[in-house]
Parts: sequence; structure tokens; C-alpha cells
Amino acid sequence: MNFWQRIWQWVSARVIRWQGPGAATTAGPAALKAPPTPLSLAAPLPACVSVIIPALNEEKRIADVVRYALSDPATAEVIVVDDSSTDDTVALAKAAGARVITSSLLGKGASMSDGVQAAQHDILVYLDGDLMGLRSGIISDLARPFVAERADFVKARFGRGGGRVTELTAKPMLKVFFPELAHFSQPLGGIIGARKALLKQLTFEDGYGVDIGLLIDAWRTHARVTEVDIGHLEHDSQPLVDLTSMANEVSRVIYSRARESGRLHVEQITAMYESQRQATASWDYAITRQKNRTKLLLLDMDGTVTTSRFATLLAQATGQVEALSQHLDGSNPDVLTRSASIAQIFRFVHREKFEAVAKAMPIRAGVIDCVKAFKRAGFMVGVVSDSYFVAAEILRKRIFADFALAHTVQFQGDVCTGELSINSAFVPDPEAESNPAQAIISKHHVVTKFRQAGLQPRFELIWAVGDNENDIDMLNLADRAWMIEPKSPLMKNIKGVVEIAHFDELTAALTLALQQAAAQAPPDANQAVRA
Repeated sequence: MNFWQRIWQWVSARVIRWQGPGAATTAGPAALKAPPTPLSLAAPLPACVSVIIPALNEEKRIADVVRYALSDPATAEVIVVDDSSTDDTVALAKAAGARVITSSLLGKGASMSDGVQAAQHDILVYLDGDLMGLRSGIISDLARPFVAERADFVKARFGRGGGRVTELTAKPMLKVFFPELAHFSQPLGGIIGARKALLKQLTFEDGYGVDIGLLIDAWRTHARVTEVDIGHLEHDSQPLVDLTSMANEVSRVIYSRARESGRLHVEQITAMYESQRQATASWDYAITRQKNRTKLLLLDMDGTVTTSRFATLLAQATGQVEALSQHLDGSNPDVLTRSASIAQIFRFVHREKFEAVAKAMPIRAGVIDCVKAFKRAGFMVGVVSDSYFVAAEILRKRIFADFALAHTVQFQGDVCTGELSINSAFVPDPEAESNPAQAIISKHHVVTKFRQAGLQPRFELIWAVGDNENDIDMLNLADRAWMIEPKSPLMKNIKGVVEIAHFDELTAALTLALQQAAAQAPPDANQAVRA
């Protein structure tokens, strides 16, 4: 067994993956299975797909979407189902080559259902009318699993994090009520492929819940359900008031399907709320906070943002100092085992105690002003910690950062179970990591994740600040790095990392960088200055 295999064995054996009470034993159409490998077939296809585009006042992009669909060799027809648009959507869609019909009822669900009845082919693909940035061949890619007789229903997976409703409502609820579908990256996405015969058996919800309802119902009918990677895409974000309505509608649909499936129990409601809280710990949620920013500042928590260690303060508050000291003496080199053992120390501690300690932790002078300065300069700011998310999230809010990434301890009824889940952002990607020395749980994987090729827009500049050995890999991988009051002699040996004693020094470094960038910019440049 090589080094990589040993590490991965440790991850599998030690990291506890929690799905909520009763999830593994709940009856359903099929046994729980590992997520299927996304399909990737490349044979050319004949024209065999009816492309359906529900549309309401989409004059800005509808023509481009129609032309895009018609450019794919697999497209046999394009049907735009108009929801009584008051702009030029209908005329533009017709001019671009689509067949336009009027929806029988206001709402996306009715438009999707009307498209099924109008379609002349067995393979259907739905597109949204406001899409842009699509790569070529997506319709063919969505159709290939049907041609190969490997799927009956396909969801598109695309290269950006899910929206707030996806990450904070849909995914946590699927994890609890339908864990068999929890691996889908975009459960609310409107880009869908399906067989016409299957769709005729399903219920099309009237509102925002139509897409998640179709996914669950397809699975409940024993259909072969999978996802296909379509790369990166863009579309307009929903206003906040619409997001609220969307979250309510998505919740209603999942609850209704869970009740029909005999899966709606009080214990699961409690588990769902816990899962929703933990969803904000994920990288997928963090990336929703990007807001087109291309510069990133990563701050370690213990000893960097704060002047002390959260686990130490929590142990003092709960009378577990001696128990904690047995795991902090360095006698156990296995990080996973040590972290899991420390989490067990805090079993039966109430969530309120975790939160009270985090709220009382001393933070370094100048850190709040520093974070504000970086955000004003166009940086996205995040707290990255080997500690617990319940604390990191509170510290993140205290210093007004954008997100926090940390590991999660599980709570049941607001009481800690002692179980630990390692944040996936800290885990190496087995397909991307070729160096066995990097096959460890490390903050440097967080930097790698923010630099991944599929992210749009990509981060062009990453700065990082840490204070101890567990930050070294992250600091080495950042474009610019600082260490504040370093705790280990090894920190002194890192080339290119600047030692500081106060966050004011980091703020000053940012100011200098901005001044240098402004001095080098052309006098008539009408663009934002990059640090």
C-alpha cells in the first residue's frame, strides 16, 4: 500500500460522515449508493432532441439562447414556451428560428409541461432563457446518456457554486430526506434532459419547486437519474425577495415528497435544521460570496485573528483542560485521530457553550479595520481554521469577513455528539493531486480549490496570514503571505513570508500595494486598481 492509499484509508476510517438520524435505514425505491461517475461520451449524434425554453420577458438573451441551441447537431427543434411576455421575447425567438407557443397557465411548471406536449421527439432538453457563457456541444452531451441507454433523467452540473437557496435549503433538505440524491451539484438547476415518456408520468409544480420536484419524482419512479458536467455558465441572479419565495417553495415541495414517501418525521426535521446550519461551512457556499471578485485574503483563526486557541478556551470553560492537554502534547502525530479525539472531549457540551466561548475570545487589535480595508480594495476575505465551524463562523462575523471554512462537530438537539466531519475543502482531490507529499488534510488544499480552473471569474491574487506550522503549506501556496507572532521556529525558514506583529502592518502593506499599482497604471486608465 503506497503513501496515498494509506492517507486515503485514514480519511475513510477516521472522518465521520453524518447524514442525520434514520437516513441510512429509511425505506425508499433504491438502496443508498455511492454517487455515480458523471458520464462523458463523445460520439457525434444525429438531430434527435427537442429543446424546450420556458421564457418570460427574456428579450435580452432569448435570441442568443435559441441560436445556441440550433447550432448543436443534436438539436432537431427548438420550442420557446412563452409565459405571456410583455417585451419582444416572442418576436426575437421566432426570428432566431424557434417555434413559439403560448403557455396554458402562468408559471414555469406549466410552461415546461406544455413543452412536453408540443415536443416531437423522445429526448427533451430544457434550457433557461437567460443563459450566457455556454460552451459548445452541451445539448449533445446531455443527450448522449439517453442514446447510450444509460439514463432516463439527467441534471446538468456546471462550474460554479450553487446559489444560496441551493446550498442553504435544497442540499441540506435532500441530505436528510432523500440522501440518495444529495450528491447532485445543482438540484435546482433548470438545465435538464429527460425522456418524454418519463416526463408525462411526473407532476410539474407551478412555482420555483418544479425542478427539484422533477428530480425527486424521477428517482421515485425508479428512473435512471444522473448528472452531466457542462462546464461554466452564467445567468442573472434572483432578487432577494424572489430568493425568499424560492426557498419557501423548494421547502414545500421537498416536504411534500418526503411525506408521500413516509420520510417526514420529527427527528428528521431537527436533523434538517442542523444540516442547514452546517451547509454554510462548505466551500460551495463560500464561493457564492465571491460576487465577481478576483482577489482573496485568507486568515487563519487560532493565534492569527485571535490571540488564543478556541479548543483551549472551551476546555477551560467545560473543565476539560487535563483531558485536552493529553492530545496537545504532540505525542500523536496523526492529525485526523487527534482531531477526532479532541472532539470527543466536548461530547454533551451544549451549542450555547461553544458559541459563548467564541463570542468572548479576544481578537487582535486592528484586525477589523484590516478586513474592512481589504474589502474596500476589492478582496474577498475568509477565515480558514483547523478548529470548529461553530466558532469560526462567529469569529468571521465578528471581524466582518465574507466566509469561514472549518471542520464541523455534530450537534443533535443542540448538544454536541462528539462526532467530527472534516471539511472537504481541506481534503486533497485524488484526481488532481499527483504528489504523495500533498496527500494530507491541509489548508493548502483550500488555496488550490480557490484556484481551480473551472471557477469564473478566477482568483488572480491570493494573500494569506498565519501563525503556526499548520499554516505553512497555505502560506507557501499564496501569492503573498504574512506570519503574525509565529509560534514555531519552522516559520522563520519560509522564504518570502513577511513577519508582522500587528494587523496595522498588513493594512499598510495593502495601502502600499495599491499606491504602487496606481503609479504604474496609465494616466487615463478607467479601471479598478489591482493590488
